[in-house]
Amino acid sequence: MLVIAVVAIVGAGAFAVLASNRIKGSAAQTAAAYFDAWRQANLTAMERLVDQPPQDFVQRHRALSEDLHVESLRLTPGVVRSTGEEAAEVPFAGVRELQELGEWPFQGTLRLGVRDLEWKVLWAPETLHPLLKDGGTLELGEIEASAAELVTSEGDRIPNDSYAEAYLNPLKPEFEQANHGWALVAKVPGRPDEQLLSRRPEGKVERTTLSRPVQAAAARALDGVDDSAIIVIRPSTGEILALADRLKDNYSAVRDVFPPGSIFKTITAAALLEAGVDPAEQVPCPGTYTIPFHRPVSNDGEVDRGVVSFTDAFAHSCNTTFVEQATTRIDADRLRETADEWGFGRPIATGIGGTCGTMPDTDDPDMLAADAIGQGQVVATPLCMAAVAAAVQSGTWRSPRLLSKEQVRRIDGPPHDDVPMDAGVVSALRDMMTAVVDHGTASGAGLPEGVAGKTGTAEVGEGESAHGWFIGYRDDLAFCVFVRYGGSGRSAAVPIAARFLNGL
Repeated sequence: MLVIAVVAIVGAGAFAVLASNRIKGSAAQTAAAYFDAWRQANLTAMERLVDQPPQDFVQRHRALSEDLHVESLRLTPGVVRSTGEEAAEVPFAGVRELQELGEWPFQGTLRLGVRDLEWKVLWAPETLHPLLKDGGTLELGEIEASAAELVTSEGDRIPNDSYAEAYLNPLKPEFEQANHGWALVAKVPGRPDEQLLSRRPEGKVERTTLSRPVQAAAARALDGVDDSAIIVIRPSTGEILALADRLKDNYSAVRDVFPPGSIFKTITAAALLEAGVDPAEQVPCPGTYTIPFHRPVSNDGEVDRGVVSFTDAFAHSCNTTFVEQATTRIDADRLRETADEWGFGRPIATGIGGTCGTMPDTDDPDMLAADAIGQGQVVATPLCMAAVAAAVQSGTWRSPRLLSKEQVRRIDGPPHDDVPMDAGVVSALRDMMTAVVDHGTASGAGLPEGVAGKTGTAEVGEGESAHGWFIGYRDDLAFCVFVRYGGSGRSAAVPIAARFLNGL
């Protein structure tokens, strides 16, 4: 019996050795063949090496490559590791090249086992990628491009809280990229979505004409003053250097018009100078003047200055002088034509839209008198009056702009041509605006040396405070300060201009 048992044991061992020798190939050979076929995208050959492949084996591989826009695949197998008598695994590194996202590296494991005396790949979804395990999916999707950024003319970020946001933010979509970005996202049940790769086009950076130091100074000057705005223009080019707007109730310093008050006397003075009035001419400035057979007009406080030069009448903002001169030496058509020369009656192509102002036709002497001092039907935007001040400084009316000329044409259409002003008129206006600051309504208000300007106080209705205005220039910089319901130009607007100019 002992002999028989020994023979039986020896016979069983011999059969096991014989069976092992009959296994086709090796784990290393099968793995190498599978990786070679995978590199070549030979899905049929891959499928033959898999034990009981799913019916959609080929479709799964194709779908992954197509859905993720895979252009190529690199595979680097590691060393075969035995995990049992007839089981093995091969760790491998892979790199998929995605059309939109570039290289996407991953780590995987190829599992193998003996089935029917043959080494087979034990395929599972995670063989394609570890994140496909347990029902996970991989998705390639579009993402929005980065937002456009508007910067200063120097390429710097526009100062925060500089009161220009209401104009710049709506402008950004004009420069958004037409294309989009891409993101590869893994979705695994029970886990939050994971973004594996992304590529977002850089948002376009567009330069405005704003100057960082000028914009910052303008914003600081408005701090603490509600319902106010300041617009600054470079007279030599028409570039808007600062646009700080704190107007309430959705009013815009660029698009909404207001009665300009005495700053419109700059236009009236231009019309009178063209009609032959000399700056040194002696003219009456009584406390009250009555247009023959019409209503009376008074100076502020009914101040009687007697007979003064036309320059001093402008410097002290004599309503009576300007009403008498306008109603006796020019007519409404002449005043309106002059206003049109200085920008009125036309839209302004800034890149953010805009308008200047209007002066309707009239045959009524009372209305002409009111218009001549900015209190009739005439209305203007702060942008318009900043452009008027710039035209006095440079001698040429230029359409203000916030963007490059090319972008302005694209967004708003072609700007109005430059309009050269009469040299004699401009020279006289410069002297007259200098007199306003030297010894007129803006004197002693802390304005720095070299400033010329014109104050304005626009009455707006019974029981309401007036609008305060101040326009002016210094070197190659012109400005308009507007304070809605702020009171007189001297008390409300001039101090803002002084803070602005002294803060540069």
